[in-house]
Amino acid sequence: MRRRSRRPAPRLVAGAAAAALALAGCAGAGAVSGDGEQIVVAIVSNPQMQDAISLQEHFRAEHPGVDVRFVSLPENEARAKITASVATGGGEFDVVMISNYETPMWAENGWIENLQPYADATEGYAPDDFIPSVREALSVDGDLYSVPFYGESSFLAYRQDLFDERGLEMPERPTWDDVRELAAELHDPQQDFSGVCLRGLAGWGEVMAPMGTVINTFGGRWFDDGWNARLDSPEVREAVTTYVETVQQYGQPGAATSGFGDCLTRFAQGNAGMWYDATSMVSSVEDPASSNVAGDVGYAPAPVSETQAAGWLYSWSLAIPSTSESKDAAWDFVSWMTDQDYIELVGEELAWERVPPGSRLSTYEIPEYAEVSQAYAEATLTSMGEATQDNTMTEPVPYPGIQFVGIPEFQDLGTRVGQQMSAAIAGQQTVDEALEQAQAFAETVAATYRAEADAASTTGGS
Repeated sequence: MRRRSRRPAPRLVAGAAAAALALAGCAGAGAVSGDGEQIVVAIVSNPQMQDAISLQEHFRAEHPGVDVRFVSLPENEARAKITASVATGGGEFDVVMISNYETPMWAENGWIENLQPYADATEGYAPDDFIPSVREALSVDGDLYSVPFYGESSFLAYRQDLFDERGLEMPERPTWDDVRELAAELHDPQQDFSGVCLRGLAGWGEVMAPMGTVINTFGGRWFDDGWNARLDSPEVREAVTTYVETVQQYGQPGAATSGFGDCLTRFAQGNAGMWYDATSMVSSVEDPASSNVAGDVGYAPAPVSETQAAGWLYSWSLAIPSTSESKDAAWDFVSWMTDQDYIELVGEELAWERVPPGSRLSTYEIPEYAEVSQAYAEATLTSMGEATQDNTMTEPVPYPGIQFVGIPEFQDLGTRVGQQMSAAIAGQQTVDEALEQAQAFAETVAATYRAEADAASTTGGS
């Protein structure tokens, strides 16, 4: 059965209008400094973004009239502040880092600029070079409304050297049962070594990202095709129980407060045997300057249960809010940070292992990158190519998205549900208790969409 993804009518993010934005030391967007035009760029403080900040002298050399000021925040905080600003027309930012979750909805709301005319008019920018699945996820009616800094799916990283030493073999297409069995073999808490690292930090973009793919592959879903909440279904219960018990029994200490960055640090320092997470991890895991396990890691597809694949599709991308008064200068920065030349700059100035992956096809044709990415390039592109609802879900759903639900309310709903999952991982409540509360949250959202669907049906709408 072919899955339907109907995008609901755009609606303001719940609570955004009342959100306050406190940005100490940040000048207003579009300000003019003594050195020229100033733009304010809000980004997530991931390693790849920090690399971009470190390379700013190159941007200044090419654009001496543009002064860039960064607001760099942890993922959950960045999401909240960027959404609050853009949704209320606050105008604090000229460039914002968002994703394929926000891009289509914000474009339909008129909150961000259509970047296709800019991209087409910029010599050598080559928007057709973006990986097709990523380009499509960031487009509305064929036009790009944000452009990818990097793209990712998810896969399972594992210590190939330890597997070889212990005579363990990673299946070509591992299941979650395989992960549990292998984690049990590797787990050694007395040596501060966990069999696996999994996110547990509350947040729709933290614990709910990997857990969402587990729910999908076990046959679960957030809502069925009639907009009935399904988080209390047997399939979801089995998926969440598997995730929670796996990380409790074989995962890292303090798992309930572990996000992407925490697992990255633990795995790169050599304190975990496996890690299921974003394919973009390779920029840090394979960097010898910051990783103790570079060159010792193997990569397998996302673990499955009832489906053929289980990865997600996600892109950290750059957009220009419609409120910016410095759109041309903002595009100068956006195009610089997402251009093919930037990929080369990172490789030559920092390390080829630190190149932002998963955004451009041409990246994988660069000889230097092809050499250092032999272990993970194919796995990354395969994971991104397989990340569709048809491959990763068992039942039809009324929403776009794989590890997220593509509706405005999900930013709040996913965070609330993530808090329940994190509490279950911490042992503060049972999985059943967590899912009972999660179902109540989801049912509130579902009721609104059912009412809209009924109203549309009554008036003859579609």
